Amino acid sequence: MADVGTNMKILVTGGLGTIGSGLLKELRSRGHHVVSCDVSHQPDEVGFSLGTDVEVPLYARCNIGEFRQIERVIEEMGPFDYVYNCAAEFGRWNGEDFYETLWNTNAIGTKNIIRLQERLRFKLIHFSSSEVYGDWPDIMVETVMDEYEIKQLNDYAMSKWVNEMQIRNSGLQYGTESVVVRLFNTYGPGEYYSPYRSVNCRFLYCALHSLPWTVFRGHSRTSTYLADTVRTVANITNNFKSGETYNIGGNSLHSIEELSDVILKITGADSSLVQYRESEILTTKSKRVDTSKSVRDLDHSNSYSLEEGMRLTCNWMRRTYNFLEATESIPK
Repeated sequence: MADVGTNMKILVTGGLGTIGSGLLKELRSRGHHVVSCDVSHQPDEVGFSLGTDVEVPLYARCNIGEFRQIERVIEEMGPFDYVYNCAAEFGRWNGEDFYETLWNTNAIGTKNIIRLQERLRFKLIHFSSSEVYGDWPDIMVETVMDEYEIKQLNDYAMSKWVNEMQIRNSGLQYGTESVVVRLFNTYGPGEYYSPYRSVNCRFLYCALHSLPWTVFRGHSRTSTYLADTVRTVANITNNFKSGETYNIGGNSLHSIEELSDVILKITGADSSLVQYRESEILTTKSKRVDTSKSVRDLDHSNSYSLEEGMRLTCNWMRRTYNFLEATESIPK
């Protein structure tokens, strides 16, 4: 194995996703050899049976829910020092609408990776979610999940808690070495719009395209800028503590109404686009997060205020979707 923190070989599953693609860039900028996999074909893909047209393939098509596919990636493109498991079906409503895919990817896929970890002994960094805290009404400290019976509020949350238990059980039975990170509302350049994406992404996309959006009153969150999240999780390879779980979130709590107001300000969108409704059922009221462990062990920090981060994201989204209104016309 390579020395900790330098010149390691790393696999990032879900490498085309918001977190995965950002993590790839961060890890490669640190000099690591990073391979990724995801469910679609790509130009830099390895051709397992027919050979490959690129000198050094850095990508493989793979559905982690299919054991043969992820086994082939890890055995033929490894050995890997670390595997970052970013591959997942994301989000509450996505999990409701596509529950078959959610459970196949999140539960079976993670178990497939764990089985390979037990055989090949790579270190695993697994991406969980703040959703595991469910109906917890107080500050979300990592130990809450061990000390209280939490009611998860949707299939996505349940699947992420199942993952954490799968990983814990493997560690106890087989001595596998893993770290779990629980992400809190990460947003930023690189998060491509769909109706299932983060509230930050959806509201901003709607504002730029003069589409209405709905704000549910009474909910509050922190928001974590994408570059801060990927920097922090990349730091795990420098200070890997097997068995640890880390919250990675923002340091400023804001209501969803305040988020919507920021978006109106930076885009100049018409406030009549916003529709207000009362609290959304089976949705956590307030996600107050304790990030002191990730600050201590992983040098986690928040580089931008919500407004600053959303301005940067807005500029990226304008370019990405060819929304050509002059930046100078955006209110300051």
